Amino acid sequence: MGHREDLLEGAKRCLLEKGFLRTTARDVVKESGTNLASIGYHYGSKDALLVKAYVSLIEGAGDDFDPGWGAGGEVTAPAGSLERFQEVWASIIGSVPRTRAIWLLSFELIVQGDRLPEVRKLLAAAQEEGRSGIVPMFNGVPEDQLDKETVDTEGRFYQTLLNGLMVQWLFDPDSATDAAQLTEGLRRVIAGAAKS
Repeated sequence: MGHREDLLEGAKRCLLEKGFLRTTARDVVKESGTNLASIGYHYGSKDALLVKAYVSLIEGAGDDFDPGWGAGGEVTAPAGSLERFQEVWASIIGSVPRTRAIWLLSFELIVQGDRLPEVRKLLAAAQEEGRSGIVPMFNGVPEDQLDKETVDTEGRFYQTLLNGLMVQWLFDPDSATDAAQLTEGLRRVIAGAAKS
C-alpha cells in the first residue's frame, strides 16, 4: 500500500477508536505510519481524509447488510414484496453488533454537525449516494439503473427508516423494533391507505 491507502486505513481505525472530533492529524499519522505532509498532499485536509474514511466505513457496513450481494446470504423473496422488505431489514438489524461503532460515529457526526460546517457539507453530498445504495436491496434494480425520482422517494424513505431504526438499536436493543414489527407496521399502513 502507498501513503494514500495507509492514511485511509489509519483514519478508519482512529475514527472507530476515538470518534471524529477527538481524532487528530497526529493520531492518523501515528496509526498509518506516514507523515503530516502526506495528509495535505493526498486529501487536502485532515477533515477531508476523515470524511473519506467515514464514507468508506459506511460503504463497508452497507456491504455487510446487503443480502444476496455482499453478506453471503441469499435473497429469497421477490423484489418489492413485503417479504423482501422484512428480509432486508432482518439482515440490517442482524449487522448491528458488527457495525455498532460505525453507527455511533454516524450519530456523533449528526449531533456535532453544527460544529463542523465543512464536514457537514461533504457528508451532505454523500447522503445521496447512501440513498441510491440502499434502494437496490429492496427493489432489485441495480444502482446504476435507478432514476433520480426513485432515489429521491424510495431512497429517502429507506434512509429515514434506517436512521430511526439504528437510533432504537443503539439506544436500547431490548425494546427496539424488529424486522417483523416494522413489516407489520408497513402492511397496516398500506391497508389503511387502500381503504381511503
